[in-house]
Amino acid sequence: MSVHTSASATPTHTPRAGELGAPHYRRLFGLPREVAFHWATFLLTVVLVLAPVLPILYQSIRNQALYTAGGAFTLGNYTALFTEAGFGGIVLDTLFFAVLTTVFALVIAVPMAILLQRTQFPGARLIAPVLRWPIYISPLVLAFGWIVIYGPAGLMTGTIRDVFGAVPWNLYSLPGMAFVEAVAQVPLAYMFCANALASSDTSLENAARIVGARPLRVLRSVVLPMLRPPILYAGLLIFGTAVETLSIPLVLGERAGFTMFSSFLYTEGINSVNPDYGMLGAASTLILVATVSLVALQARLLKHAQRFVSVRGKASRSHLLDLGRWKWAGFAFVGIYIFFGALLPVLALILRSFTSMLTPLVSPFDLLTFKNFELIFQYAPYTESITNSIIVAFVGAVATVLLGGAAVVVARRSRFRLGRKLESAAQAPHALPGLVIGIGFFWAFAWAPGGHLVQGTLLALVIAFSVRALPAAYGAISPAVLQVGSELDDAARTVGADWWRTVSRVLARLALPAMLASFVLIWTSMIREYAPAMFLAGADSQVIGTTALDLWTQGETGPVAALATLQIAVTALVAGLAGLLLKGKSNA
Repeated sequence: MSVHTSASATPTHTPRAGELGAPHYRRLFGLPREVAFHWATFLLTVVLVLAPVLPILYQSIRNQALYTAGGAFTLGNYTALFTEAGFGGIVLDTLFFAVLTTVFALVIAVPMAILLQRTQFPGARLIAPVLRWPIYISPLVLAFGWIVIYGPAGLMTGTIRDVFGAVPWNLYSLPGMAFVEAVAQVPLAYMFCANALASSDTSLENAARIVGARPLRVLRSVVLPMLRPPILYAGLLIFGTAVETLSIPLVLGERAGFTMFSSFLYTEGINSVNPDYGMLGAASTLILVATVSLVALQARLLKHAQRFVSVRGKASRSHLLDLGRWKWAGFAFVGIYIFFGALLPVLALILRSFTSMLTPLVSPFDLLTFKNFELIFQYAPYTESITNSIIVAFVGAVATVLLGGAAVVVARRSRFRLGRKLESAAQAPHALPGLVIGIGFFWAFAWAPGGHLVQGTLLALVIAFSVRALPAAYGAISPAVLQVGSELDDAARTVGADWWRTVSRVLARLALPAMLASFVLIWTSMIREYAPAMFLAGADSQVIGTTALDLWTQGETGPVAALATLQIAVTALVAGLAGLLLKGKSNA
């Protein structure tokens, strides 16, 4: 009894702040710091995503520029778009171009993925990384290279014409434009299909071989059907990219008399002396609806992709198929794409940067010069465009990784009730074309109070580029965060850590390699980005892409090649250093 009395009389003690026990954390605006962080991340993401969209939708139904006084609501902009601007023909040409691009890219990429992943392909380990490298090259640079080598006055065109009297291609046609764009998109489709095959089980293929199926039959009846989801995903992604791309339609299409969605926006919005902003808003809205519809269709069609899953808990040993002498035909197919499609145009562009001209009639060694590079480094605006691209890419990549990482941990590793909506907002810019983002932020800065302080500056480019790259950052960081077991969060909580300390001290450190890899990915995409800058860049904030297009319109082929060569060199240097730094980090 005495023991009981003594125990019941012992007073309880609640640890105070600073004593051993539950830690005391700061409160922001009277809220726990994790709540403030959740809402700040959500509101910042939503504002950045809606900032370019709302002005476009509003401008499309106004008869005057939205930043001017007066004006009235009207639907006449949409009517004028199809009656006065000939937008119907532009739609048809764009769809035909996008369909051809998608078909060409898949016809090249899918067989290559199968050959390198499922057959005894000569030098597969050396060739596979080479197929991924063109993804670091801007389609604009590739277009310049193709003109240098395969254009009407190109090096290869002149050689073939002298030998055979004619050439079987016409670069300035819809099929020619689509093929150039397809070559730029092949690495994307290849990676989707190759990754799917690398992670799939080969038991079904082995079963088919046991019952007597020949290698070609196995590939056609077993392997190819398993690739339907990645083919579908890559096809829709390539189609959407072709709809919004500016480089090929602007560099090749304008000379051939073809106008696409993107080049129409460029012509009506930038090159026009008196732009019709209402019509420009209506066209941007229709393109926005088209790209959003494609993303929605993509999600719907892939809803039942699990029917094609072949990765199971019990895997069988992989047996590569022997195609016999047909493997050399496959080797030639892959070699032709690598050499003539990706390597030769880039090498020709680099060679053009060191010569006064490039012609099959004169040896290039007799025309060597450094004048093209001297022009770039002697004229301040051209040099500044290189510096601006590097600054925007670095600052934008850091900002995008931080915002993307914050969105991932709030959406996936917190109890924030709007987490799913935050995830959707972070992935929404995937459906926003670069030009539309540029137009939208142009009007947003002109409309918003104090926006004139940002417009035409590098900060405007950082914001626009970051919004465009946000889905890539979210998609790159999310798998690494999901791989970290929630029991680590629970362990941190049991010793008194709140959500913010758990994320900053545990989760962030484990996800750091993936964030570094995401930084490299976004940096390489931003260094070659230029579409939003077409509307946002000022006289002192031009980037490499806009400067190259300006030089191209002036007929300065040599300086364009020099500028493109410098861009390739910077990108290769950063990608190589990143590869060394991230070597051995499996979750990167």
